[in-house]
Amino acid sequence: MRKAKNMLSKQMPYLTDNIVPIIFIAFTLLGFALTDNVPINYFLSELSSRFYRNAFIVLSLIIPVIAGLGLNFGIVIGAMSGQLAIIIVRYLSIEYLHLSGVWELFFCIVLALPIAAFIGFLTGRLYNKTRGQEMIASLIVGFFANGVYQFILLFATGVIIPVRATHPMIKPDGVGVRMTVDMGELHYSLQNIMKTPFMWTVLVVSAVLLTLVVALYLTGRKRPDKGNKVIFIIKVLLLAAIIAYSVFAIATKNNITKVKEVPTVTIIFIGLLCLFTELIMKTKLGQDFRSVGQSQHIARSNGINVDKTRIIAVIMSTVMAAWGQIFYLQDMGTLNVYGAHTQIGMFSVAALLVGGASVRKATVSQALIGTILFNSMFIMSPEIGKAVFGNALLGEYFRTFMVYGIIGMALGIYVWNDNRKARITLDPIELNAQDN
Repeated sequence: MRKAKNMLSKQMPYLTDNIVPIIFIAFTLLGFALTDNVPINYFLSELSSRFYRNAFIVLSLIIPVIAGLGLNFGIVIGAMSGQLAIIIVRYLSIEYLHLSGVWELFFCIVLALPIAAFIGFLTGRLYNKTRGQEMIASLIVGFFANGVYQFILLFATGVIIPVRATHPMIKPDGVGVRMTVDMGELHYSLQNIMKTPFMWTVLVVSAVLLTLVVALYLTGRKRPDKGNKVIFIIKVLLLAAIIAYSVFAIATKNNITKVKEVPTVTIIFIGLLCLFTELIMKTKLGQDFRSVGQSQHIARSNGINVDKTRIIAVIMSTVMAAWGQIFYLQDMGTLNVYGAHTQIGMFSVAALLVGGASVRKATVSQALIGTILFNSMFIMSPEIGKAVFGNALLGEYFRTFMVYGIIGMALGIYVWNDNRKARITLDPIELNAQDN
């Protein structure tokens, strides 16, 4: 009994630090328990499609968190940069160039780079002027940038910027871009390059992850201590179970093999961003990010240019968000010119927090897990609303409630954990004095 209590006490910090993802896992399982009309192949098809669209943008939030800038709601500016690149390339392609889908995608990525980098530089300088209030500043700057974006596309286009009035992207009066823009050949341009069966992809990815986890353990680089050894064993068993089930599903050709095919190139881009994020943390710049995030005063004392480092972090995040928005929209097929970017910041931040991240700590695994769990909630909430209340629309309202609730709850838990850890590290005499 005492041994069980000791083991539980060792795992309590892990449980309290990951209470948000645990709640969402329970929510998804509850959805399956309450509803009988959600086929697993439908759920996985919807979840995988949402994951391919959103993972890149959520990953763009990691570097600012590490650099001490908190949750960068300002990635909406990066999303607008990506949309501007799409509008320019689509206009030129229809008017003059007549590019194929892959070439349009390539030029969108290239054009978004300088636009997002310049705006990210200005945003980074603003954050340096609002030090300590970066999250609030990122919200406000997003609203301001949205006004500038609408001014350019609604008024300047056709008045200051010359365009052909009869162009299909321009409004009938010749001023401003239409509310929606057809992506044309840009639609599915990335997905159509190469696709692989879902279960084969799961099998390969799980095998690679299992090999990596075991190799890191055997080499001692990630050897867990006694408190986390249970977590390591659970990871190994879970990956082994996924591999075994994948082999079984492929051999028997059951319903799960009917899940939509995986856009391989999209997965490669997501994987490259994960690898880039991990590798850059091992460089001098990555160590500067960590130092600035932990203490700007100490970092400055060690000769680090704090302002420059923070600006670089914002530029990277903004460029990644612009590229992520391009990947997202080419999958959707239609660009909602004035609305596609509005909720990107909130949803991406909420997804990162669902994975167990905080305003000071975020990892690649937390971003990926959060994207999966957050989109699982989006799929299951209408079904739960329909099963419990007889009205799927209540589930739609529940989605919006959960987005803002997640952010508030995660920030509250972060403060509570900080206070708890501070009390644990206090000297017992100081702790008794505070209690008295």
